[in-house]
Amino acid sequence: MKKVILSVLVAGSLLATSCKKAKEAANDVKTTTETVADDTKKAAETVVKETKEAVTEATTGAVESALEGITIPEFKNPKVGEFLKTYSEYAKEYIAANGDVAKITKLSAKSAELAQQGQALSGALDAESAPKYAKVMQAIMAKMAPAAK
Repeated sequence: MKKVILSVLVAGSLLATSCKKAKEAANDVKTTTETVADDTKKAAETVVKETKEAVTEATTGAVESALEGITIPEFKNPKVGEFLKTYSEYAKEYIAANGDVAKITKLSAKSAELAQQGQALSGALDAESAPKYAKVMQAIMAKMAPAAK
């Protein structure tokens, strides 16, 4: 009988001691989790703030084109911006033609004129403007591609 009581007391003391350690470990995990969550939240807020600043900086002086989702950045040579705006208006008309041969035929003269202007302007671009120009032209061409089919 003494052995049974002694065994129960030993088992009880072990359980009581291990429960305290488990509670302490749980508190440590909770504290660590809260700290990591706070750090992650602060980092996310910083990234959002920096992204907003970068977008604001990038779009300063930008002009909306006639096509939805395409923004024309500011160029040193204002003729480049004007050309891209005119080209986006042409692209909008081309897309609106929706494969109508008569409308596309009417637009062919404007297409040839814009092609000549584009070649002249692209040859005169500086190293900073050329990638911006190419990016906008690719975006416009991508919008026009489905209408060409």
